[in-house]
Amino acid sequence: MVTPKPIRPMSVRDLMSHEVTSVRRNDRLSLVDDVMRLGRIRHLPVVDDDDDTKIVGLVSLRDVFRGSLARALGYGTRAQQKLLDMLFVKEVMTTELVTTTPDTPLAEAARLMAHRKLGCLPVVEDGKLVGILTEGDFVSLAAKG
Repeated sequence: MVTPKPIRPMSVRDLMSHEVTSVRRNDRLSLVDDVMRLGRIRHLPVVDDDDDTKIVGLVSLRDVFRGSLARALGYGTRAQQKLLDMLFVKEVMTTELVTTTPDTPLAEAARLMAHRKLGCLPVVEDGKLVGILTEGDFVSLAAKG
């Protein structure tokens, strides 16, 4: 008789996006706005200017909105673009990061995101950015049934 293997609980590695779009701290906010809009992305890890695997911050759609306050002030499209061209990622990014590892149980990562009200968790292994886990990943998992 064959003994069935125990079912392993899902880990972050099983659900995270392995290909991560990132930006650098000295990129202009206009680039972030374009990347987010075109890629339909809400969170971008910010990597070191000299090492694209070392995460130094996170910029979210909310940060871009905050950085481009001109929208709220009723400026036109050209004025908004000009403002975004003047601001750098490092001026609006979050530097107090909450990260996870690929081997973290998925339920633990979900609880952390819910408790801290986080839209994503950068996934780091051996000090290097290896993926990102987002709310959208959980929605996709739930949709699969």
